[in-house]
Amino acid sequence: MRRRRNASRRRSRKSPREAVGRVDANNVSGAVGGLGMSETLRRVQALVLRENVRVSEHGFDELRKDGILPSDALAGVLTAKLIEDYPDRARGPSVLTLQRDANGRPIHVVWAIPAAEVGPAVLVTAYRPDPALWDEGFERRKTT
Repeated sequence: MRRRRNASRRRSRKSPREAVGRVDANNVSGAVGGLGMSETLRRVQALVLRENVRVSEHGFDELRKDGILPSDALAGVLTAKLIEDYPDRARGPSVLTLQRDANGRPIHVVWAIPAAEVGPAVLVTAYRPDPALWDEGFERRKTT
C-alpha cells in the first residue's frame, strides 16, 4: 500500500523544473537571503534545479496538513531566506529556510542532503510558521 501511495503522489505533482520555471542555474546563490550565504542552501538549490530532489514521507504529510503545494516548496527554494544552517549534522547537512507560497504566504521548509552523498535534495518537512513562536518576519524564534 505504501509504495502505491508514494507513486501516485509523484505522478500528480509538477516536476521541479516545471514548478520553478526558467532560472539561471549559475546564478542561484544570489537568491540566498537571511543569515547570508550557505553552502548547504546553494547545493540544495542546484540539486532542485537539476530535478535531483525527493520529498520525504513526513514532508508530504506536513505539506498536506498545512495546505502547502509541493510545487510552492520547490519553486520557493530559489528565493529562500536562510533561517538556520546545520552543515555538520550527522545525517547530512540541512537548512531551515523561509520561503513564500504562490500567494506570498510564509512557509518554513527544512531541506537536507544525505550524509556522504551529493544528492538528492530532500524536503524533510514544511509548515506554516506560528506567529506566536516567531518574530513578525518569521526569521527569528521568539524567546519565552
